[in-house]
Amino acid sequence: MKTRADKIREAEAAGLRFPFPDAPSAGEATEVAPGVLWARIPLPMALDHVNVYALEDEDGWCLVDTGMDTPPAREAWEALFAGPLAGRDVTRVLVTHFHPDHIGLAGWLCARTGVPLVTTRTSFLLAKALQLDPWTEPPADAVTFYKAAGYGEAEMAALHARAKYGFSMVCAPLPLGFRRLVEGSSVRIGARDWRVLVGHGHAPEHAVLHCLADGLVLAGDQVLPRITSNIGVYPTEPEGDPLGDWLDSCAALGVALPEEALVLPGHNEPFTGVRARLRALIKHHEEALDALECSLAEPRTALDCFDVLFDRPITDSLRGFAIVEAVAHLNRLCAAGRAVRETADGVHRYRAT
Repeated sequence: MKTRADKIREAEAAGLRFPFPDAPSAGEATEVAPGVLWARIPLPMALDHVNVYALEDEDGWCLVDTGMDTPPAREAWEALFAGPLAGRDVTRVLVTHFHPDHIGLAGWLCARTGVPLVTTRTSFLLAKALQLDPWTEPPADAVTFYKAAGYGEAEMAALHARAKYGFSMVCAPLPLGFRRLVEGSSVRIGARDWRVLVGHGHAPEHAVLHCLADGLVLAGDQVLPRITSNIGVYPTEPEGDPLGDWLDSCAALGVALPEEALVLPGHNEPFTGVRARLRALIKHHEEALDALECSLAEPRTALDCFDVLFDRPITDSLRGFAIVEAVAHLNRLCAAGRAVRETADGVHRYRAT
């Protein structure tokens, strides 16, 4: 298993630099640019943190991303309000995308401070829909989806056991409305203008904000320096091609963002070298697709493809992320005409063309 130091050395060898290698402790914040604070909120999972940012606004702080709705996360925010954010009001809560580690406490923060939620329309509507449709057992469509991906009895039992820990359990009630971020528009926060770019693949209509004047990028999970963003196909859109969308977005961002920009990601440390990182991410997935295609001389289910796509054992806690990513790679091969899908007894098997 690679250590954090190993991953940093690999990233630096690939052209990335980390001006702030030491992450802030709980309740503390690091100033990464004038009027821009970086803090961390704990997560109850293997990836144990999400980065949040406070941007100096005209009358207070604009908060960017929030963490999940858990007691430790709320405590971390209270410590920030009593510490580095003390003495100034919150002006708005801006969310890059709808995943619960980014939007989970948005409703709580908005209600606590009386400010609006700012995000893309798709992010708001998806989060709202998931929150309004809680379930304690996987619905029939989900069971069908995971069976088709190759889940057997043991995997299905684990799926049912985890069903009660759904989106609504870690996302505070969202406000009724929001203010929309639109591709190509400009958002004024304090003395800075931020251009809104939109990426897809990791999440639909993921907001990326770029301040050209000061060379800053709020990237969310669209570009991460030391880990790869999870690209998954879910029961909500089983025929989707998010990996194709994500590769297209990486290529577009590689043109739009300057190499020297300081990228403020949703996880890991702020970094420079975004174009090099985007090229490396594209290459990583292209190589994975090539290896996967070669492995499909004999038909395989998505579950059968873990050994090709992942360089470590997939534990129970990681299986959900791994299976949706495997389906995403297989759907990409099918969309490109490099593989075909055959179904028997409700199970999808894929073979190279």
